[in-house]
Formats: sequence, C-alpha cells, structure tokens
Amino acid sequence: MIKRDYKGPVENSIEMAIEKISNLLRHDYYLSPRSIAILLLQEDEGIRNLVKEKDAADFNAIEQVVSGIKKYYKNPISYELAIERQDEVNEILKKTVRFAKDSISFQERLSRLVMNPLLGFPILLLVLYLGLYKFVGQFGAGTVVNFIEANIFDKYVTPFAEDMVLRFIPWQFLHELFVGEYGLITMAFRYAFAIILPITAFFFLVFSLIEDSGYLPRVAMLIDRTFKKIGLSGRAVIPMVLGFGCATMATMVTRILPTKRERLIATLLLALAVPCSAQLGVIMALLQHNPKAMVIWAGSILSIFLLVGYLTSKILPGDRPSFYMEIPPLRMPSLSNVIVKTYVRVKWYFKEIMPIFLWAGVLIWLARLAGLFDLLINLLKPPLRLIGLPPEASKAFLFGFFRRDYGAAGLYDLNAHGKLDGIQLVVSCVALTLFLPCIAQFLINIKERGWKTGLGISLFVLFFSFSAAYVLNIVLRTLGVAL
Repeated sequence: MIKRDYKGPVENSIEMAIEKISNLLRHDYYLSPRSIAILLLQEDEGIRNLVKEKDAADFNAIEQVVSGIKKYYKNPISYELAIERQDEVNEILKKTVRFAKDSISFQERLSRLVMNPLLGFPILLLVLYLGLYKFVGQFGAGTVVNFIEANIFDKYVTPFAEDMVLRFIPWQFLHELFVGEYGLITMAFRYAFAIILPITAFFFLVFSLIEDSGYLPRVAMLIDRTFKKIGLSGRAVIPMVLGFGCATMATMVTRILPTKRERLIATLLLALAVPCSAQLGVIMALLQHNPKAMVIWAGSILSIFLLVGYLTSKILPGDRPSFYMEIPPLRMPSLSNVIVKTYVRVKWYFKEIMPIFLWAGVLIWLARLAGLFDLLINLLKPPLRLIGLPPEASKAFLFGFFRRDYGAAGLYDLNAHGKLDGIQLVVSCVALTLFLPCIAQFLINIKERGWKTGLGISLFVLFFSFSAAYVLNIVLRTLGVAL
C-alpha cells in the first residue's frame, strides 16, 4: 500500500491512481495490471508505447490519471515510489532481522569519510591529481603517446603510408587528403590510434577502477548539492569526469541524464569549461613553472563552470533535478571486471568516434583546397589582439578547433620562443580552454542535441571565450599582477 505524504485529497493518492489505471487496462501484458500501472506512473517509455498500442481506446484516460497525480507531488512519482519501497524494506528488516551492536567496520568508516564534505573534496582532488593528471595526463598523454608517435608512426606507419600513396595515387591534390599535414592517415588515424587510444584506454582504466571500487557513487553523492545549484544532479558526475578524458565521448554519455534540460546544461559545460586530458596535459606543462598562473587559470575555469551552469539553470525552464541512488559497499576492484570494462568502453568509443575523425579529415582537406585556412587565421587576429595576444597565436587557436592538444602545443611553442609574457600566457590558456570544442566534439554536439542547438552552443562558446579572456586580461593588467 502506497502511503507517502502528498499535497492533495485522498482520492488523488498514488494508490488510487494505480487502482484507476489498473481498471482501464483491458489486455494481457504478461505482468499484473498493478505492475503496468506503476510503470506508467514512472513514465516508462517502453510500457507507455505498448499500452498506447494495445489499449488505444482508454489511453487518453490513462494519461489524464498520470498527469493528474503528478500535480499533487513535489517530487517525481518514481522518487516517491522508491522512497516508499525503502520504507517498506526498513519496516520488514526491523521485524525480521536483529542487528548486532558491533563497532563500525573500516569500509563503512571510509565510506562516510569520502562523502563528508570537509574531507571528501580533498580526497577527490587527490584522486583526480593522481588518476587524471599523473597517470592519464603525464604517463598516458605524455610518455605513452610520445613513444607510440615517435617509435611506431614516425618510423613505420607514416613513411609506409606516404610511400604507398605516392606510388599508387598520381594526383597531387589527393595526396593531401591521405598523407598531408591533415591527411586521413597522417592525422585522422594517427590522432585516433597514437593519441586518443592511449589516453582513452588509460582514462577508462582509471574510471573502471573508481567505478568497480564503489567510489564513483560516493563522488556523485558528494557533489550532488553543488551540482543542484547549476541545474544538474550528482548523476552528472559521470559525463563530467569522463570529459577530462575526452569531451567528445563524455557528450555521448550525457544520454544517461534523465531530462533534456540536464543533458543540454551538461553538453554546454562540457563544450565550454572541461578540458580533455590531452589539452589539460599540455596546459599543465605550460604552467607548471608558474604556480600563480596555474592557480589563476584553474580558478578562472572553475568559476566560469559554476557561473555559466548557475545562469543556464535559471534561464532554461524545468524543475529542480532529483537524484537518488543505491550506494554499493566499498571494495577492492576486481581485475577481470576492470579489464573487461576498459576493453568494452574503448571498443565502443572507437566505433562511435572513428567515422567522425574521418569526416573531420575530409572537411579539413576541403577547407585547405578552398583557401579557408588563411581566411580563418586572418579573422582570428583582431579578437586575439583585443585580448592582448600576439597575431601568431591565431594559428594555435585555429588548430585547437581541429585538435585541442595541437592548439595548446602551439601556445607551448610561442612561449618557448619568448613571445608570451606571464599575463599573456595565463590569458591564452584560459581562452584556449574555453575556446570552441574540437571538431569531433562539435559534430557530436550536433548529433546529440540537433544542429540548431549544437551550432548555438558553439557560437555561444566562441564569443564567451574571447569575452572572458578580455575581462581577465583587463583585470590582471589593471591590478598589476606579476606573473
């Protein structure tokens, strides 16, 4: 019996709604009418479509019952049902199970510790530092990527591909499509296998360890209150954490978020203020000898992430997100589970992303043939002057659209040649982090959110990145900050 408190008369209780819907179901669904009614109240799309097909004559009446009962509850009906089930389970346990008054186990103490806001956030920062920055960023994106590029692609793959193309394709303009600076083999395949493969593999390995240990749900609970302020729930921690590996893949993972509003907010924040591991690794290398610049960069990105999320949640219509989940016990990760999860996710990632890399290579080739590259570089020079950067930085920003790590590497070269002072360095890092997502993520945004929304997000990100960098440059120089 459903006995949760609600705002409304008795005749509008969930139990009464279940009874009304059950009486309107005329056909056999291999489940009890009560079960079907509960699933309809929880807005299960599959059951809804099935009932619409089988009980078409009474479907409108069923929909009226569902929409009517929703008006009397502050929370989603699925939440109310879950809480009621939990209460029933607790009542049964009290009557049937006797709990020994032993001391709290080490696992339980650790579980409470990682969810405590005072200690949970420092622990989370430590996990991110060791897992993402040191293991994925420095070792995966640095050591392993450099080894694969230098010892496999540079020595064997690229020379072999160039030799085959020159031998069998007589047309020069087609050479650039396959083995030019942005060719399908020398860029798309190289990017996918020499850069993305090790980074995503190492990231998925870390993510699988965190997930299999039971720590990830505790992170979700830890940051749920903060994320509620920006229109998201703790569930959004999954795509946000994945975004530090690859924002393209993380955008696809926003499918797990329950509402269109949450998926849109998450997609916008991923496109704007979540750097992928390749870009993050290069930026960390740029700023590692200037701690003050690194603090300003990190503080600016975090502040923008929270501010844009908060304002977007106020502008977009929709209810405050709800979040509830079962917390599994903390445990040592299973090696077989971690390996299988990592393999399946890497395989799925390449299946989804590889076609996009190939299309990106074709688009770049066409842009170079049409002379759009030089045009875009010239268009970027005025806004870069406006934010205090030299014109040479325009190529780094343009390359950043095609490959985020190349954009950051362009800044690295400028800094190595002494063309950026301290303020220009931190402003350029902030601007490039906020700049347009890479072309793969841009195409995924369009695929996931539609071309109007995807294009709108990119235009907003483009103008916001330069606006934020302009304000930061003015503030730093007005205050006379020495970097």
